[in-house]
Amino acid sequence: MSNRTTLNFHPDGTLFIVSGPSGAGKSTLIQRVKKALDPLGVRLHFSVSHTTRSIRAGEQEGVDYHYVTEAAFEAMAVAGEFLEWARVHGNLYGTSIHEVRTRLDRGEDVILDIDVQGARQIAANDALRPHSLSLFLFPPSFEELARRLKGRALNSSKDIEMRLQKALSEIEHGSNFYDYVVINDDVDIATECLKAAIVARKLTSKSALQALQQMARRFKGETNGSTA
Repeated sequence: MSNRTTLNFHPDGTLFIVSGPSGAGKSTLIQRVKKALDPLGVRLHFSVSHTTRSIRAGEQEGVDYHYVTEAAFEAMAVAGEFLEWARVHGNLYGTSIHEVRTRLDRGEDVILDIDVQGARQIAANDALRPHSLSLFLFPPSFEELARRLKGRALNSSKDIEMRLQKALSEIEHGSNFYDYVVINDDVDIATECLKAAIVARKLTSKSALQALQQMARRFKGETNGSTA
């Protein structure tokens, strides 16, 4: 891992959204990109969602999800505590406003792994939209998506069929409001694509432009000093 530092990147409270059908590879892609960008000074804070689904083997409370009862989730939704929430495959999923807003207000960059319904809600949020970047992750084919879902051995045949039918609708209609679309036919290439989208956004962000202006003023001062 490189220990190099750079003046190119600055945390500026950007919300990065990775979305797509179940089985498209969102979690894997986010983990790879976080690891790849951290040495460059781009630190992405993963927002842990709340869900009513049961915890799976190998998962940890507060790391993979915040696992809550349906009654507790619905109470949070009524209280307006979610930035976005939706019922997906029979379970409720939601992103905490407090967790995301607190980080963004501190200038930290946040990355989300959310459903298409949630991404659509954020896209319609006039306050957040200017400070966010969204990417829709496609599977390479319907057959490959089915193979991945079956290979995970996490869901019943009925549940897999439901997820595949939902994926068809998401792939057909879900990409309309995203900034970028990536086909995950090769995880290395897909990782580079997401990295490129994040780096491009960081280099055109307000904080990057402010840093450039400050550097220009510093250079001007150094030049004036050398010619005095």
